[in-house]
Amino acid sequence: MPAVRRTVRAAGLPAAADAPARLRVGIIGAGRVGAVIGAALSAAGHDVVAASGLSTASAERAARLLPGVPLLPADQVVAAADLVVLAVPDDTLSGLVAGLAETGAWRAGQLAFHTSGAHGLAVLAPAERAGVLPLALHPAMTFTGAAEDADRLIGCPFGVTSHRAYRPVAETLVLEMGGEPFFVAEADRTLYHAALVTGANHLVTLVAEAADLLRTAGVAEPGRILAPLLTAALDNGLRRGDRGLTGPVSRGDVGTVGRHLETLAERAPESVAAYVAMARRTTERALAAGRLKRHEGAPLLDLLATSHDEAGSR
Repeated sequence: MPAVRRTVRAAGLPAAADAPARLRVGIIGAGRVGAVIGAALSAAGHDVVAASGLSTASAERAARLLPGVPLLPADQVVAAADLVVLAVPDDTLSGLVAGLAETGAWRAGQLAFHTSGAHGLAVLAPAERAGVLPLALHPAMTFTGAAEDADRLIGCPFGVTSHRAYRPVAETLVLEMGGEPFFVAEADRTLYHAALVTGANHLVTLVAEAADLLRTAGVAEPGRILAPLLTAALDNGLRRGDRGLTGPVSRGDVGTVGRHLETLAERAPESVAAYVAMARRTTERALAAGRLKRHEGAPLLDLLATSHDEAGSR
């Protein structure tokens, strides 16, 4: 018996005769994430029967990754599917689920999972009350809409939140998509997502900021300079945590940090606040990890506090 059928039966869903191993899948939100999820489920042997997407980019992406799949209104996608994938922006998800419930679109025995990292199961409560099995399956990966997105689910960790009885269903779906499931408690979902945003989204901002400063300093190809340095720094951070820290803060070089701030104020004033915030947090972590002694860190914190106040007054 195929894995999906076994786990569906174990979760108390309709009997095997009524729950085929090939699930009819509907994708609501054929954007950068939804289209990739749909393609992965299709490759796993499921039948993607319908999708929804409002933008021209979504339509083009669906045509490329989900060829032949019709684009329909959300309620028609739900009506056609055994498994509904909700891949819409975080702030849209709650209203979408509730709106579909108000129109009677959900039906007992369906499976539904959303791909939001910020939400857990509570946002699916209106569907669950209608008899839908709810899951939160968040791929901890960045998708940009580029061609390589389709390969990024292979080995991708998925943050899974589910009722205990439904964990086998969640795990099977993730494994079928090529991912690796790990479980996140409902109460920890927002903190989990904040951690990923700090690591991924803020990292892109830091890299772009560093590249801009290098261009201002006359470096024509900042990516060539940054790539080996940032690759090594990321490796150090992942393997060694705070022990991987290098640079003027880790040495307590208050004079160097002071000169950085003076130069930034003159040549890139919009970057001062970000530099101060990151240097202060770096100093705090270096102190907590024992990388800096208290007498070494105090002058840095004093300098950064003064610079923060000056930046705020400009």
